[in-house]
This record gives sequence, structure tokens and C-alpha cells, in this order.
Amino acid sequence: QVRLVESGGGLVQAGGSLRLSCVASGRTFNTYAMGWFRQAPGKEREFVAAISWSGSRTYYADSVKGRFTISRDNAKNTVYLQMNSLKPEDTAVYYCAAGDRWSTVVAGRSDYWGQGTQVTVSS
Repeated sequence: QVRLVESGGGLVQAGGSLRLSCVASGRTFNTYAMGWFRQAPGKEREFVAAISWSGSRTYYADSVKGRFTISRDNAKNTVYLQMNSLKPEDTAVYYCAAGDRWSTVVAGRSDYWGQGTQVTVSS
């Protein structure tokens, strides 16, 4: 079992930055691929970014490429999402996800999910 707890969300003006963190419980964190997803009101949950267990592979949604950076620190059981140049359309609840397969994480079929953290970007 893996428990995921996100933090770092908040209210920020357009053009600003936030860094989300997701701390995972369990001793097998460094074997899991990790991902970030988001869900805006009235919309389906969508993929944002993913990172492999080693951190050597990353993948981003086109909508955030060049603005967001995913990283991880396996010694701290933590994955991060650095969000720069934020736009009002980035407003959503952001969820952390973990899975033992890259493909399932990217597809949104992760085994484990956090409770989410709210990000609101004002114009």
C-alpha cells in the first residue's frame, strides 16, 4: 500500500509560480512511476506530467510543456511539480498518482491517488 499526500496548492496571480509536493508512505516509493493530474470544475480529470521511478524519464501534457517541471527525490519519498507562468486555465484540483507501470500512470489508471490540492490562478 502507498499513501499519497499533496501540498503546496493555493491562490496565485497569473504569471506566478507554485510548487506542489506529494509525499508517499511506504518503502517501495522508488520503484513507482509517479504522475500529476488535475481536474477543473465541470471537466474530466486530465494528465499533467509523469516521471519514471529513477527520474530519468519525464513526460508532459502539451498544455503545460515548457512551464511545468516534474521531479522526484526518492530519499524523501517525494515528487514535485514546479509550476511557472501560471494561467487562469491552470486552475484545478491537482492530484498525485503512483503506479508500478509507466503506461498505467500516464493513462490515469494508477493504483494509488492522493486527496488533491487546490490551485487557483487569478487573472
